[in-house]
Amino acid sequence: MTAERITVSLPPDVLAGAKSAVQAGAADNLSAFVADALRERLSRAQALTELARVLGGPPPLEARAAVRRAWGLPVPSDQT
Repeated sequence: MTAERITVSLPPDVLAGAKSAVQAGAADNLSAFVADALRERLSRAQALTELARVLGGPPPLEARAAVRRAWGLPVPSDQT
């Protein structure tokens, strides 16, 4: 796979977390970790777009908050 070199700026805590994850074996290197994270984010965005298409609009905030709670994920303050 070919890759294109870019430059990004990250908050220090995010960079430290990513480096720790790589050291713990989450990815071979920082570039691979970032690429995996971006793929996951794009996949999630695509899934939400498809869900909105099927439902005729985005799921209500209340429904999204309930799913996040059920999965043990943090609920953003605007979804409580």
